[in-house]
Amino acid sequence: MQQVGDLLRRKGTEIISITPEATVAEAVDLMAEKGIGSLLVMQGGALCGIVTERDYARKVVISGMSTENTCVADIMTADVLTTAVEKNIDECMMLMTEKRIRHLPVVDGDRVLGIISIGDLMKAIISDNERALGALDQRTD
Repeated sequence: MQQVGDLLRRKGTEIISITPEATVAEAVDLMAEKGIGSLLVMQGGALCGIVTERDYARKVVISGMSTENTCVADIMTADVLTTAVEKNIDECMMLMTEKRIRHLPVVDGDRVLGIISIGDLMKAIISDNERALGALDQRTD
């Protein structure tokens, strides 16, 4: 069973973040530029929230807030669920499914090591399943 640390080693540990004082317009532009669906909200190296496309759609677009005049802090999720490198991918998948989230920061104490998405987990699970099927095929030969 793969662990989060294995996944991060393959995926990489680039952390794309924004400050809580940045505007929602800046956050949306950065997500579009990087082709990602979430940003970690960091203040002085510390994780203080996460802002997602879903936050933007539900809290800004629907309510008619201004992207130029609204701060990320006003729409971010401050109570961020996280995981650790030693957790296995099945535990993360269960957590993300249960809590209906698509992005999970990976931390070691207060230090952010990276972020995984539900898509990353799906790829890892498929890879594990393909390896298991390959091993079974070899047994039947």
